[in-house]
Amino acid sequence: MSANLLKNYIFGACVLFAAIGCAGGEDEGDGRGEAGAPAAGGAIGSAGAVTTGGSGSGQTAGTGGRAGGAAGKGGNGAGAGPSTGAAGSAPGAAGSAPATGGGPGTGGGNSGAGGGSSGTGGGNNGSGGKLGAGEGPEFVGNITTGFMNGMDQGNRKFATYWNQVTPENAGKWGSVQSNASAAFNWTALDAIYDYAEKNKIIFKQHTFIWGSQQPSGTINSDTVKKWMSEFCKRYPNTKLIDVVNEPPPHTRPAYDGNIGGGTNGDWKWIANAFTWAREACPNAVLILNDYNNIEWQNDATHFIDIVKKVQAAGGRIDAVGAQAHDLDNANVSLATVTRLLAALNTQTGLPVYITEMDIDSTDDARQLALYKQFFPLFTGASYVKGITIWGWIFGQTWSQAPNSGLIRNGSPRSAMTYLMDQLGRPAP
Repeated sequence: MSANLLKNYIFGACVLFAAIGCAGGEDEGDGRGEAGAPAAGGAIGSAGAVTTGGSGSGQTAGTGGRAGGAAGKGGNGAGAGPSTGAAGSAPGAAGSAPATGGGPGTGGGNSGAGGGSSGTGGGNNGSGGKLGAGEGPEFVGNITTGFMNGMDQGNRKFATYWNQVTPENAGKWGSVQSNASAAFNWTALDAIYDYAEKNKIIFKQHTFIWGSQQPSGTINSDTVKKWMSEFCKRYPNTKLIDVVNEPPPHTRPAYDGNIGGGTNGDWKWIANAFTWAREACPNAVLILNDYNNIEWQNDATHFIDIVKKVQAAGGRIDAVGAQAHDLDNANVSLATVTRLLAALNTQTGLPVYITEMDIDSTDDARQLALYKQFFPLFTGASYVKGITIWGWIFGQTWSQAPNSGLIRNGSPRSAMTYLMDQLGRPAP
């Protein structure tokens, strides 16, 4: 993060949850910057061998495929597996989905893993939106709101509009444990996780290790392992985890030397963090998350170098996260973002998650124009597996982007209406 963009976003969560014992959480620090098994109804894998009733999708069958759900994204496309699912019969093609998001495509079975008979295409909340059945990322979600880690806002139900949730502040280690020897305070996280489970939306953890907002006291490998294991035992259905957030030079944990060292070398402390996270959370998608890595070349080059060195050191990174906070910078072009986004995937061999997208502007027309510019880029890239918008209520988003909210004075802004239209979700 450049120094002039360092923010001081202090939450009041510790006022409410005094047992945490801190003075209020600091939100993400970045250049303006801050996925588990995928949700039911993930994108169909290409050319997968047919299993019972299969259509070429699934973790073991499709190359890079994700298991589909009974009524999720990706209805059976033309050329998908036969309805009888004879073992070893013709593999499913990439699975072109029905244009209208309706029933299964020509030749598609109704019981295969890659899209059910309803083929409604839009995941948890969608129903045949502009993206069409089987298109787009596995989720478009959002964060909790404001000091109280809120979900529903008035008569607007979070799960109506967003099919994934990231705790903005409650999941940071310093919000859960004030001191490395103190008891864990899970109160805020419990409520968010329970909401996600009840409403069948994806829960993403943010974050295990971050250079800011850590417990005080002595932290070593045992301390980190306990934090990770206790979290994953309590929240076993966590689908995605930002294991390390904003690595150096953006932020740096004071204890990196205690957990492997290697900053600006082999990054062993990051490799260890991913190894320990995999042991604690075997079913979650483990993400290395950073800002400015799709907006600025130097940041992108440095981030990719870290990923490669962590991989060489044995760190199990499942995906990379691009926060995407700087899209409203006048010096950031669509061409640059397109090029750097693709580089994250091609140079690391990993899928990409857009983890903290926001457009900070009081001008509704400008905000809408920028969403129309960048949102189709993200939804159209097959390697972008999920998108998290960073805040939806105006005035209750982090301090470096106070005008990024999508609901203002109780009314949807143009960008909110556009997003719901694209996703086939109810008008706000």
